[in-house]
Amino acid sequence: MHKHTLGIRSLELSALGFGCMGLSHGYGSTTDTQRIAEPQWTEPSTMATDTRSSAALPALMALCLSVGAMFSLTTQAVEAPKSMTTPQTTAQALSNKQQTIPLIAAFMATSDMPNLNAALNQGLDAGLTISETREILVQLYAYVGFPRSLNALNELMTVVQARKQRGIEDAPGREPSQAIPVGDELLAAGTANQTKISGAPVKGPVFEFAPVINRYLQTHLFGDIFERDNLDWQSRELATVGALAATPGVEPQLRAHMAASLRVGLSAAQLGEVTEQLKKHGDAQTAERANAALKEVLAASKK
Repeated sequence: MHKHTLGIRSLELSALGFGCMGLSHGYGSTTDTQRIAEPQWTEPSTMATDTRSSAALPALMALCLSVGAMFSLTTQAVEAPKSMTTPQTTAQALSNKQQTIPLIAAFMATSDMPNLNAALNQGLDAGLTISETREILVQLYAYVGFPRSLNALNELMTVVQARKQRGIEDAPGREPSQAIPVGDELLAAGTANQTKISGAPVKGPVFEFAPVINRYLQTHLFGDIFERDNLDWQSRELATVGALAATPGVEPQLRAHMAASLRVGLSAAQLGEVTEQLKKHGDAQTAERANAALKEVLAASKK
């Protein structure tokens, strides 16, 4: 870069000089009579210097730099609140993997093996691990019975083997990472899980009439099963909603698990997606039951 040496202090200045920074942003544009002609630079050997001007130059440059810095800070101060106060809206939607879970559950509950086969393939394609898929089918025995659970597990084995023969290696997933408690500790853990999912301690005439049924729920379903951490609670509730929606006559339980789904972090919009998936890929009556249950739960929550 071409430079000039100025004054008795041998200050070096680019030939671009002060022209590298404009001040019109701060002071407005000049009129024609105010314009300063572009300086005609000469070589240092012939350039006359004025000691008064050279002494004032550092102060002038410092002033220019401070004005520029002040303008920069002022701009940041104005823009920062705007960026900090702009609301961040993120549309919540079920993942592709989550969308397949209610369908798997619904087809298992109705023993619809051809559609279950297709849904299992879709779930694995969407990222469900073998462990997660197996866990869904194991858990649902508590809602739709051992025979359907066993048949669905056999179907999953068939699907995994067929995919392997086609060169598809599905992720095995992981087994539960924590030991399941036993005895009184299991009852305490299951009761805590049941209360959290239900929103309050579970009680009522049926549990007074048959206390053992609640103990089975607490120790086995909410203890042995829900303590297994290889499937998250949102996925467990999506599966339960799908299975119950496909089962006529269990509307009270379906409503209870719609409410439980909200408690474990699923949104009303996501549950609406469940009803749409059931309507699009499943059975119309299943979708209607799911939609009716969701509407009742949301209406009750507004009272």
